[in-house]
Amino acid sequence: NLPWLSDPKLTFYAAIITNIWLGFPFMMMITLGGLQSIPAELYEAADIDGAGAWNKFKDITLPLLKPTLTPAIILGTIWTFNMLNIIIILAGGYGNKETQILVTDVYRLAFNFYRYGFAAAYSVLIFLFLLVFSVIYVKKSNIFKEEIR
Repeated sequence: NLPWLSDPKLTFYAAIITNIWLGFPFMMMITLGGLQSIPAELYEAADIDGAGAWNKFKDITLPLLKPTLTPAIILGTIWTFNMLNIIIILAGGYGNKETQILVTDVYRLAFNFYRYGFAAAYSVLIFLFLLVFSVIYVKKSNIFKEEIR
C-alpha cells in the first residue's frame, strides 16, 4: 500500500493522476468528435493506394485531428495549471511545499494573507505565461497553414 495522502510527494502525484483522470473524458470526447469528422473516403483511397495502418494514421488521421486537438490540449493545460480544487481536496487544505502549485500560492496570498494586489499581479503573470504558451503551441502546431492548402 502506498500512503498517497500522507506522504507529501505522493500527494502531489495523486493530484496529477486525479487531474489526468478528470480530464480524460473531455479529451476523448473531443478526439471522438474529430475522428468522426474525418471522411471515410480518405481511408478508402489510402487502402486503394496500398497505405498501411501507420501511413494512414500519420498522413490522414493525425493532420486532420490537429485542428481539433490543438484547442483541447491548450484548454487541458490551462485547466491543469488551475487545479486548485484538487490540491485543496487531496492535500487537506493547502498542503505543504511539495503540493503547492502557482494557483494555490495566489489563493493563499489573497485569502490567507490578504495581499490582494500581490495576488492579482501574480495572477496576471500566470495568465501571461499561459498566453505565451498557447501562442507558441498554436504557431508550432501549424493548424492555420494546413487549412489554407
